[in-house]
Amino acid sequence: MGIIVVACEEEGENETKISTYSSSESHNTGKNCMDCHKSGEPGEGWFIVAGTVYDTSLSTIYPNATVELTSKPNGSGTIMAQIAVDKNGNFYTTESVSFGQGLYVAVMGEGGTVKYMGSKITSGQCNSCHGVSTDKIWAE
Repeated sequence: MGIIVVACEEEGENETKISTYSSSESHNTGKNCMDCHKSGEPGEGWFIVAGTVYDTSLSTIYPNATVELTSKPNGSGTIMAQIAVDKNGNFYTTESVSFGQGLYVAVMGEGGTVKYMGSKITSGQCNSCHGVSTDKIWAE
């Protein structure tokens, strides 16, 4: 008599998940991704940075933008993370990001136009504020 052990990947496991320009597997556009994508919750992968980018209307998603986190304002200093915005307008990563005393955000549209966030961030839960207590993230 033998024993067979079967291992399955469980939801909520901390697996690697990083958005890409060509991907369309993301969901829940505009919601706080970290409500589910964190330890103890059902989302696959524990996101470190995640959010949604819209066009200038703030109602239509903006795919294929790039979100960059830097150590100094206006895109200067060291690039700490560069994250592609997928086909659904969402960006996310489970890769480690050191926020330290705070990072600065730049959002680059496909045409090269860059928008800078004026204040630094210490959390990557972008949709916990954007679209709730402050304007949505947008690109052009």
